[in-house]
Amino acid sequence: MDKAIVREKIARRAEQEIESGYYVNLGIGMPTMVANYIQADKEVVLQSENGLLGIGRSPYKEEVDPDLINAGKETVTASVGASYCSSAESFAMIRGEHLDLAILGGMEVSQSGDLANWMIPGKMIKGMGGAMDIVHGAKKIVIIMDHVNKHGEPKILKECELPLTGKCVVNRLITDRAVIDVTEKGLVLVEVAEGWTVEDVVNSTGADLTLCENLLSAAY
Repeated sequence: MDKAIVREKIARRAEQEIESGYYVNLGIGMPTMVANYIQADKEVVLQSENGLLGIGRSPYKEEVDPDLINAGKETVTASVGASYCSSAESFAMIRGEHLDLAILGGMEVSQSGDLANWMIPGKMIKGMGGAMDIVHGAKKIVIIMDHVNKHGEPKILKECELPLTGKCVVNRLITDRAVIDVTEKGLVLVEVAEGWTVEDVVNSTGADLTLCENLLSAAY
């Protein structure tokens, strides 16, 4: 399946995690796409670490304002009633646990909910960003990512091999193949994406999975 279609499928499924009234942070990369699919009847406020409370959808070409960007330096729009603040105030919102939900990308997630998403050793990075604050400040953490890496190796593991962003912080995983919950008893498979089977998901996961009693197939 085309990569762009897969990313859209994941983003649309992630939108279902957002409830009306939520204050939400969308991480850099694929998570920012979620803003384009939020249903019109949901009253949602999107927050960015660099100081924008009230992010809208991605701009059309004629709407692009190079000074209006999110934390990933992508151009965005501002929703009606949006407000601007310093990054210090923005992080005060995050650290003060005022975010209901954060949807972030991931490089690896462990069976206990550890997250690695800020660096790959040996590769140049611009900084760790705000993820370390977000994973400890938001009330719920949902990670969206490909189920396996470009080499076909699992990104969901018994233990993360990359440097951690946070320990025991992930609540739910949404990949191109499945929705998996992180519980005190381990990973629970709750949904399987269209085009995949339970066996596919189990075989491409590097940790043990328990099947939910109400497991949904072809769920998204």
